[in-house]
Amino acid sequence: MAVSNQVRHVTEIEQVLDGQQSQRDATVVNSWIRCVSDYRLDPSQQVPAHIVSPQCLREHRQRNERLIHIARHGLNELFRQVAGHDYVLLLADNEGVTIDYFGDSRFESELRRAGLYLGAEWSEARAGTCGVGSCIVTGEALTIHQGDHFDSAHMPLSCTAAPIYNPDGHLAAVLDISLLRPPGPKISQNLALHLVRQSARHVELANLMHEQRRGWVLCFSRQPAFLDVDPEHAIALDADGRLVGMTHSACRELAALMGCSWRQPRKLLGQPISRFFQTDAEHLARLARNREPAQRMLLATDNSSWYARLQGPDWTPLNQSLSLPSRTRSNNAEPHPGFAELHWGDQRMAALLQQCSRVAKTNLPVLLQGETGTGKERLAQAIHTASGRPGAFVAVNCAAIPESLIEGELFGHAPGAFTGAASKGRAGLIESANGGTLFLDEIGDMPSNLQARLLRVLSEGEVLRVGATSATPLDIRVVSATLHNLESRMASGDFRNDLYHRLAGAEFWLPALREREDLLPLAQVLAQKHAGNAQLSPEVTELFAQYGWPGNIRELDTTLRFALLLSDDHRLTLAQLPERLLRRVPQGLKRQQSCSIEQAIAECDGNVSAAARKLGVDRSTIYRHLRRKSPTN
Repeated sequence: MAVSNQVRHVTEIEQVLDGQQSQRDATVVNSWIRCVSDYRLDPSQQVPAHIVSPQCLREHRQRNERLIHIARHGLNELFRQVAGHDYVLLLADNEGVTIDYFGDSRFESELRRAGLYLGAEWSEARAGTCGVGSCIVTGEALTIHQGDHFDSAHMPLSCTAAPIYNPDGHLAAVLDISLLRPPGPKISQNLALHLVRQSARHVELANLMHEQRRGWVLCFSRQPAFLDVDPEHAIALDADGRLVGMTHSACRELAALMGCSWRQPRKLLGQPISRFFQTDAEHLARLARNREPAQRMLLATDNSSWYARLQGPDWTPLNQSLSLPSRTRSNNAEPHPGFAELHWGDQRMAALLQQCSRVAKTNLPVLLQGETGTGKERLAQAIHTASGRPGAFVAVNCAAIPESLIEGELFGHAPGAFTGAASKGRAGLIESANGGTLFLDEIGDMPSNLQARLLRVLSEGEVLRVGATSATPLDIRVVSATLHNLESRMASGDFRNDLYHRLAGAEFWLPALREREDLLPLAQVLAQKHAGNAQLSPEVTELFAQYGWPGNIRELDTTLRFALLLSDDHRLTLAQLPERLLRRVPQGLKRQQSCSIEQAIAECDGNVSAAARKLGVDRSTIYRHLRRKSPTN
């Protein structure tokens, strides 16, 4: 039976060498071809496992002593997870020699004969197609299962391997997890492939951290949830913010951003951080671990968004050699987490939020001023959250309640105070905020007669319901907001001076969106809030940077929601933007958009529906373009 299996195996290899189609993976087919053409191996000859001499093994282990030490903990943990399933773990160096080994001692002699043992050489040139050897050649994680092996002596085995790279991007070792007698088809090893990849990534990260323990390491991931405990990628930077090391997954990402092959790591080393991400050494300190992960967002040069963590010898910017005194650090403590998502790198907002975080812990009334849509209510909510007050956050839009109803809505009423009044009376919005925060939006539009009543509430610390004879004591924090210039309203007599000074214990002006440095990161965050995989094309980010945004963050958010509805793949282009923005598109961008639409129409032989599907837009977008181009048609 074994002889017939060997004959079938040799015949299959010969058919592949003759150019016939095979159901084997391309990785396996290419390896078989190398085994014959490059290594001159004979598939009909079974070659026993080769174990190097003790002296040779000692030399290989000495050359990799640090890596063995660093990898030990991770390999112990991996073996603990798989030990009950009869797996064997091999750590081989970049020449294929097994320099560390974890296996069940009950099967030691059998494992040694199979080559799953310390000192076994699994290079492709010696052992043919195999997990370790083929991983070394391809640089990729893979599974070589049973008949995938070139040498029929190894056909009973299933070997799953993943490469481990040095911080300089070159192959250091291979982690292999093998079975003497696999229980099922190749797909049964998918979990093993996942585990070995994960363990190799952990070893690379530990090696990078050890090598850069006195330097700077930037970890980054697509999602913030596990950034601080299990980051996807990591890079090392020198004092000037230049790349000096990386994990392999980071190498692949950076190579893609730079437009080169990950197999050429020298092209990446020495590059400034700004070559890959929209930041520089001076601004990396904001990614320190003492900020909430969701606040540590980093945009790549292709506008993809990442969450990052910087760690190093101190918290100073990279290009400063002296650390900040501890007193300075405490005076510039990070804002309360409630403010985490209100800015994404704008220095003016960062300073404002730091001040708000301090004020939040007091009972000082706060007045927020700024254009419509700049986020005044969001900031008011953050102040309430940071205050720790147990009561509710009650928002009142002073401009939205009719003047005939605003007194009853704000102050409440006693039983039978007027026709139609509730028989048991009703608490007003001010009283509902007792113990919490009262947010008075558009305070500049409050009628003059009610300004005096509000002033009395703030002065006396109690509220008198309409028709009542006794007041209710209050413990409220008041945050007000307006888009009007209250100084000019006071000058015209439309707003009371004494009320203004009661409300403006602390006064903050929110910058307009067009003035903020973090417009593009903020746009990316808002887009991903509505669709987790949303991406903005370079043309869209260029337009966003040039547009004036009169409606500020509110307008940006509604624009993104509209565009995402028109996009099939959530990659936003100019074609999905609303007409009001397209009218302001610079001529260069208009020509670029026009070319992409016309190219899609041509490729679809004039079929507008097909072109719309190709671009991920609605047909009306293409029809609008055609009407603008030929208004008489």
